[in-house]
Amino acid sequence: MELCVFTEPQQGASYLQLLKMAQTAERCGYHAFFRSDHYLRMGHGSGLPGPTDAWVTLGAIARETSTIRLGTLVSAATFRLPGPLAITVAQVDEMSGGRVEFGLGTGWYETEHTAYGIAFPPLKERFEILDEQLAVITGLWATPVGDTFSFAGNHYHLANSPALPKPQQSPVPVVIGGGGKRKTARLAALYNREYNLAFRSLATFQAASDNVNRACEAINRDPASLRRSAALVVCCGRDQAEVARRAARIGRDVEDLRTNGAVGSPAEVAARVAEFRDAGAERMYLQVLDLDDLDHVELLAAEVMAVL
Repeated sequence: MELCVFTEPQQGASYLQLLKMAQTAERCGYHAFFRSDHYLRMGHGSGLPGPTDAWVTLGAIARETSTIRLGTLVSAATFRLPGPLAITVAQVDEMSGGRVEFGLGTGWYETEHTAYGIAFPPLKERFEILDEQLAVITGLWATPVGDTFSFAGNHYHLANSPALPKPQQSPVPVVIGGGGKRKTARLAALYNREYNLAFRSLATFQAASDNVNRACEAINRDPASLRRSAALVVCCGRDQAEVARRAARIGRDVEDLRTNGAVGSPAEVAARVAEFRDAGAERMYLQVLDLDDLDHVELLAAEVMAVL
């Protein structure tokens, strides 16, 4: 199973903090470093020093790392136009030497849209936007050099685009997440390299995976060609006192984390992750909320990754 570090920098983090975490994750042997794509803190607190743009950050980190894969879990389709976003991601892929993974979703946090003047249409329309963005972005990337790409949808129209630049990878792995039984599963089957379900129970993960299997079979795609992944908040310690200290630093209750996260000793965290592995997850995103706690990431690598 691949283990990835997943961060939430909108809660309050600088670029330098993210860079140190990404470099530590690379040194420790994690498969990937992912970050959320949000512009506003959730819950209480100042969120200082303020939000960082996901793709600007990943482009900079790409130049300061060499092996770890980099991505978003997930970018919001409401934030950017698909044509310019295809250019941005392709450029970061080239900057990283072909290490980008592209997560895209509908967007869900209305307050951040209001705070920064971003339109937030109803969910049905956001799914339509997501569908068209995936078609446009993957279509631009797949167009042979020298050909042009055109698209006529309800939300986006492209005419005779040169469809440049191309990402270094062909194709860039696309990640879509969510528990939608019909729309999300259909989009995952059509466009994805990876389907992700974050912060849900094992039973919910298994049911969602079954939905995606059916969506793949409906379009004659081999379900085994679609990687499955999950995400859990992680809070690991060498003893219970260390676990409690780490939970307190992120404002979480240890017992609550036992129901919706991976918490406890390295053996307990490994056992929790292994449950998802045995249910078909090939990758686990460990959500590390304290970006200054590099020792946490090192402990997980030394005593959890080694077991898994």
